[in-house]
Amino acid sequence: MTHTKPANSGRACAGARDERAPRESRRTLLKGAALLVAAFPWLAAAGHALAQAKASKASMKYQDKPNGGKDCASCLQFVPGPSASASGTCKVVEGPISPHGWCVAFVAKPPGK
Repeated sequence: MTHTKPANSGRACAGARDERAPRESRRTLLKGAALLVAAFPWLAAAGHALAQAKASKASMKYQDKPNGGKDCASCLQFVPGPSASASGTCKVVEGPISPHGWCVAFVAKPPGK
């Protein structure tokens, strides 16, 4: 009579769970969470910087003269300078902006503003 080993000898049963797998999975999750928490301030600052970025005058087709009665002084995006004739800034376009200029980001101020 020949004696043979059972097919699964030396190995864990097919239904048995590897005890290390859940621990490694939790460890990986905790490391990832710690990395995310550590990176959060940097990610928030980068997102804020992107939100603050303004478009170039060329990309917004800015011009120093009005367009059909529409000018920067009557635009919601315009931030006036120290006087009515002085250059101001824009919430959308970078650089100094003439109150008599115009660009494609023009949004008329509501009546009374």
